Amino acid sequence: MSQAGAPSLSGDATGPRFGVAGLARFLLAGTIVAGAAMFSCAVMVPAGEAMVVTSFGAPVRVLTSPGLAWKWPAPIEATIPVDLRLHTTSGGLADVGTREGLRILVQAYVAWSLPDDPGRIRQYLRAGGNDPDEVARQLRSLLGSALQITASDFALSDLVNTNPAHVRLDAFEAALATTVRRQALDMYGISISQVGVERLSLPAETLTATVARMRAERETVAAERTAEGLRQAAAIRSDATRDSRILASHARAEAAGIEADAQQKAASIYGASYARDPQLYAMLRSLDTLSAIVGARTRLILRTDSAPFAALSNAPGTQISQPPAQTAPARR
Repeated sequence: MSQAGAPSLSGDATGPRFGVAGLARFLLAGTIVAGAAMFSCAVMVPAGEAMVVTSFGAPVRVLTSPGLAWKWPAPIEATIPVDLRLHTTSGGLADVGTREGLRILVQAYVAWSLPDDPGRIRQYLRAGGNDPDEVARQLRSLLGSALQITASDFALSDLVNTNPAHVRLDAFEAALATTVRRQALDMYGISISQVGVERLSLPAETLTATVARMRAERETVAAERTAEGLRQAAAIRSDATRDSRILASHARAEAAGIEADAQQKAASIYGASYARDPQLYAMLRSLDTLSAIVGARTRLILRTDSAPFAALSNAPGTQISQPPAQTAPARR
């Protein structure tokens, strides 16, 4: 009796212990499963991003507020992250034509971002097929088309010019931004912050035409400056000739006045000399006459006893001999 009841007592003692351990394992497994289910249902929305919740690939709601949100576990619902921060997309080097038909190579860039508007975000995903990289590729194609349209409204001299005042690169970028901004908003729902020219170069034929145009412009400027210089030189010469004539006229007038005064003084001196000594005056005047008419190579054949040569042979104070008077012929 006692041996038969022993196994029954041991069995009763171990049975409850096995039941508690199994219950603990069941609770642990349930906790793990519940935690995994909660983790698969939780959605963390970072700052600067949005989460698009899709049900079997179709967008059902957009989460834009940063923080923790919930969804049904996969594969019922999934999430697509969408970056709302500023992006920069650079297009390739595009061969475009200017207004006069010349070719230029332009590389532009566009800075864009997606607003936290659920409608814009759904439009953005629809345009790119739930692939944000596809939107960037399409935006590069859009930028190339806008370059073709915008460049046809500008001349080459508006983009490449030796005179900075004639360069209209800012107007070119503004027109390009207007075209890209409107199309990007209508097609992708994105906002364009800035559009700019990253690189601009010229093909060989365009470079040749540009150099020829610049040379012609420089030659035109040189011709204008040469003509202006000649005009100023002619004006200066005319003013100098006029001033010289005025100065010469004034000088001649002053010289005439001085000469008249000198002649007047000389006449007074001559008169005073004659009044004092007529013979000395006659001799001095004869000497002045000789010095005026006789030079180094002058040869004269004259009578020496007549004036003014009589002064050479007659001493001062002597009577100058007069030539004998001719007698009139006697009448018969």
